[in-house]
Amino acid sequence: MLIETLKILFNRDLNKLKFEIESYEYENQIWAVEKNISNSGGNLCLHLIGNINTYIGAEIGKTGYIRNRPLEFSLKDIPRAELIQKIEDTILVVNNALDSLTEADLTAIYPQIVFEKEMTTGFFLVHLATHLGYHLGQINYHRRLF
Repeated sequence: MLIETLKILFNRDLNKLKFEIESYEYENQIWAVEKNISNSGGNLCLHLIGNINTYIGAEIGKTGYIRNRPLEFSLKDIPRAELIQKIEDTILVVNNALDSLTEADLTAIYPQIVFEKEMTTGFFLVHLATHLGYHLGQINYHRRLF
């Protein structure tokens, strides 16, 4: 049951991320920063894509994805269409990876130490879903500021 719930939440929020990126009135606003806002919507989008492709795609789905986290925050001016394609690709990765899990997998220890201690795969997937929601809210607010 948790696997299906996670699929629903990840699909809902990744599609909402796509909607947010599509909804910036002007493409250059995706990359805008001002005063105390140091992360643009575009960089937060790249961060979410990198995070999900690392912890769900590479680890659970065995995609071979290799993350370059510093680039998630330093790259600029990636075309909107490319960001949208990356989001759509990430949706496929999440669905394929979650489809490969069993309920027993959720109670197993996640293969990486992420927060300096062991946790179950189920716990970490819930964390990743809330992490997505957190940054999605930031992107929504960023878009409306500009």
